[in-house]
Amino acid sequence: MVDLESEVPPLPPRYRFRDLLLGDQGWQNDDRVQVEFYMNENTFKERLKLFFIKNQRSSLRIRLFNFSLKLLSCLLYIIRVLLESPSQGNEWSHIFWVNRSLPLWGLQVLVALISLFETILLGYLSYKGNIWEQILRIPFILEIINAVPFVISIFWPALRNLFVPVFLNCWLAKHALENMINDLHRAIQRTQSAMFNQVLILISTLLCLIFTCICGIQHLERIGKKLNLFDSLYFCIVTFSTVGFGDVTPETWSSKLFVVAMICVALVVLPIQFEQLAYLWMERQKSGGNYSRHRAQTEKHVVLCVSSLKIDLLMDFLNEFYAHPRLQDYYVVILCPTEMDVQVRRVLQIPMWSQRVIYLQGSALKDQDLLRAKMDDAEACFILSSRCEVDRTSSDHQTILRAWAVKDFAPNCPLYVQILKPENKFHIKFADHVVCEEEFKYAMLALNCICPATSTLITLLVHTSRGQEGQQSPEQWQKTYGRCSGNEVYHITLEESAFFAEYEGKSFTYASFHAHKKFGVCLIGVRREDNKNILLNPGPRYIMNATDVCFYINITKEENSAFKNQDQQKKSSFSRSFYHGPSRLPVHSIIASMGTVAIDLQDTSCRSASGPTLTLPTEGIKEIRRPSIAPVLEVADASSLQTCDLLSDQSEDEATPDEKMSSNLEYAKGYPPYSPYIGSSPTFCHLLHEKVPFCCLRLDKSCQHNYYEDAKAYGFKNKLIIVAAETAGNGLYNFIVPLRAYYRPKKELNPIVLLLDNPLDDLLRCGVTFAANMVVVDKESTMSAEEDYMADAKTIVNVQTLFRLFSSLSIITELTHPANMRFMQFRAKDCYSLALSKLEKKERERGSNLAFMFRLPFAAGRVFSISMLDTLLYQSFVKDYMISITRLLLGLDTIPGSGFLCSIKITEEDLWIRTYARLYQKLCSSSGDVPIGIYRTESQKLATSESQISISVEEWEDTKDCKDQGHHRGNHRNSTSSDQSDHPLLRRKSMQWARRLSRKGPRHSGKTAEKITQQRLNLYRRSERQELAELVKNRMKHLGLSTVGYDEMNDHQSTLSYILINPSPDTRLELNDVVYLIRPDPLSYLPNSEPSQNSSICNATGQDSREETQL
Repeated sequence: MVDLESEVPPLPPRYRFRDLLLGDQGWQNDDRVQVEFYMNENTFKERLKLFFIKNQRSSLRIRLFNFSLKLLSCLLYIIRVLLESPSQGNEWSHIFWVNRSLPLWGLQVLVALISLFETILLGYLSYKGNIWEQILRIPFILEIINAVPFVISIFWPALRNLFVPVFLNCWLAKHALENMINDLHRAIQRTQSAMFNQVLILISTLLCLIFTCICGIQHLERIGKKLNLFDSLYFCIVTFSTVGFGDVTPETWSSKLFVVAMICVALVVLPIQFEQLAYLWMERQKSGGNYSRHRAQTEKHVVLCVSSLKIDLLMDFLNEFYAHPRLQDYYVVILCPTEMDVQVRRVLQIPMWSQRVIYLQGSALKDQDLLRAKMDDAEACFILSSRCEVDRTSSDHQTILRAWAVKDFAPNCPLYVQILKPENKFHIKFADHVVCEEEFKYAMLALNCICPATSTLITLLVHTSRGQEGQQSPEQWQKTYGRCSGNEVYHITLEESAFFAEYEGKSFTYASFHAHKKFGVCLIGVRREDNKNILLNPGPRYIMNATDVCFYINITKEENSAFKNQDQQKKSSFSRSFYHGPSRLPVHSIIASMGTVAIDLQDTSCRSASGPTLTLPTEGIKEIRRPSIAPVLEVADASSLQTCDLLSDQSEDEATPDEKMSSNLEYAKGYPPYSPYIGSSPTFCHLLHEKVPFCCLRLDKSCQHNYYEDAKAYGFKNKLIIVAAETAGNGLYNFIVPLRAYYRPKKELNPIVLLLDNPLDDLLRCGVTFAANMVVVDKESTMSAEEDYMADAKTIVNVQTLFRLFSSLSIITELTHPANMRFMQFRAKDCYSLALSKLEKKERERGSNLAFMFRLPFAAGRVFSISMLDTLLYQSFVKDYMISITRLLLGLDTIPGSGFLCSIKITEEDLWIRTYARLYQKLCSSSGDVPIGIYRTESQKLATSESQISISVEEWEDTKDCKDQGHHRGNHRNSTSSDQSDHPLLRRKSMQWARRLSRKGPRHSGKTAEKITQQRLNLYRRSERQELAELVKNRMKHLGLSTVGYDEMNDHQSTLSYILINPSPDTRLELNDVVYLIRPDPLSYLPNSEPSQNSSICNATGQDSREETQL
């Protein structure tokens, strides 16, 4: 048997230590072959190519040497002309022969030899098989003409004085200059402006033409007037400028012919150069040129990257960005791939913006364009998504690529990114600040159902304003509303603050109340020095430190505020602080609001959720003295704090045992088991014990588990919240979570119905007649309309249809463009809406960023535009905490120890508190809540002429029953007319009233006609409503639905609502005021021991958050 191991050759000794030191010597005994690559570059010709052509730096040196050589030859020609003595006579020999000294001839011969050798060498290196292509090139021909005669004169001395047109070397110098610029750009790896290159070529062409004409005329006139170089220069300038004085003219036919030839050349060459220059100028106007590197290093700038720039987006950014004083010296560089819009171009030509805004056409995905924008030197980069596209996911993908490109090119540049869909957030987690549109949109829509007009509150807080809007209006609510809209969120360190420095070592609640009482500022949150998390109203147990950063709401920041001295403060009343104007508080109210301690202090023990949280004292005590409020303690007392059991629910204490059992079986508190997208913040909320089968989610179809086919059959205890959307996207998660938050009592959870299509039958089946709110989400399918502002057309018309069919329904919607908010609940002949439209135009002319704020639907929180939150991203450049605070207010983020936004309603039993300052004290001393504003609803006052129009509705009792008469008795300001031919009875009644009114006197004939017209329109309007009501009722009967809950006339037209952010301490409370609160986190009050289900500790989180909760 053959030994197999002996047949295996041994391994070569390649891994021995000797081989590592001396190298592997054994390859020579091997059959391997050493291969060398790129041998073609080792030839002599290739090495010359590498030095003269391919290598960027050596080629640049060769071009520069060649350019200098040509300029030297032109200079030697001028020296020869200046040294030459004028020739005598007019013989033609003076044209062909010149006087040239021997040293000058030697220099010219040396220059010619070098130039000829270089030309032949470059021709040989660039030879590609066609020799005639090299010979017939114009630069080669000129080189032969200027160099060969001097070379020949070396061997033939008689030709040393032969005339050679050396001045033509200027064209070779121009050619060398062009090549040198190209090599220069390659060598320094930086692309110079094409406009600069073209201007340089144009100037060099013009100089070459003038120099050639000067030298040619001077030489040809040697047999004529014997012109010198200066006279030739004068003649050329006068001729080319088309002035033509005629004092210097050519005499010989040769010089005249030469002038004609040069003019023809100029007429051909110069227009071509000017055309190219004009084309480049137009292209530069489109692309925007470059942002200077020197300017980027000496001045500050930010870059705005957008896919398409619209005028509204541009003005919102510029107005908000430059509203901050420290940003006035910043430049804004806009990088956009599309050509500049006409309106944008017109705006950027305004001197206020033309000096600070630079538009560059380019893509953020190209390093060349990012270099043009000097992205690596920018202070920040804002990347905005295009929300007008149908495919919003595609728009997010483009935004993600832009963010990646900027981060790759400039890693140290801060990124401010706007994204549309929440599932795409994790791709740009590296960005410094991110605003997800759908997250904020759905969260604000949800909170509008709990806390009315939350969207308006947030919008006003994130806009920069001085509170000057509406101050010229004759109506008081507009003045107050406009002044309070100037409140914003600011920050300051506690030890550096005049507002809060004295409260070091005190509780947060104490500092918030007394700062508001003394200065009128509202302290809403803090941040520890060693912690990045912001805590909104951490509660009375939080002790203020000197290094804490305080966040407060005020008209202006503390650094821009002036303070009175102590003597003036003693003379001034408590209520004036920062709100100028006389105080309306009586003396006893001022004393009471400063924390008077009385015997009848309110009981701070556990209270039931059904009872008022701010109750009056007992009757016996009320007879002795007026109500008073407990003081706010400097340090929280554990016995006075209302602790909270998170696992129990106060509403369960009031329920019957059967209701308790059913409630416990149905709901549990915890974190959602599944997250719809990466990056969603986990929120503690109410959950079902068991997962509902998918078939049971269809409300209009029965299944094997239930047989219900409409909302009425389910027998919901609470009113519905209906969400009308096109698709059920991941953003709906942020709508559901605030409505199921853990601090809301179980008995107050509203059923949520998702309506993916909204025909009338589906609306009726889902319970629209007894719904608390209907939320209409902007329709994405119309966002790509040809006309930008038509993107909201479908949403507006759908909402208007709902408003006409169900006038008592509370409709909340979101639009793409803020300008379209004026069409919500549109009435064509509404005089008050027309007056508000004029006010909006005046505010816009005054330069207001919040001109739309006086529109009644926006002020009432019925509509908002998500584009308003673009300013949130812009403000983050100056206030890096604004996004975090907004997310905490909306419930998008939950931080242990941070409070949440809720609201309470002022009832008749709470009016004893009287003022906002006393309410502030009451809330801080009892539950630790911090109020931040008021949502006020007022009766809309009618003009005198309009109020007189309601003439004796009883006179047409024969046409209506008593029930309808009671519903129609209200004064209606406006109307929508219908076809007059459909109501002969009403027309006859109108004629009777007209004849009766005409008997009162001729001087009131104008008023009479107005009354008749308005009364007739009101009657027609009633008839149209009745027709719509009959339509809805008949449809409900056809579907087998009950019509009991349908309210056909309650349209709330005579009320208006608005928000007062951080109002003056002396602001009077009114009935039905809704107060916005930041309530402490109930988790911070949990005892260490595990609570029981029957714990007597009250649930303070939910008892005041209901829609009808009393104080």
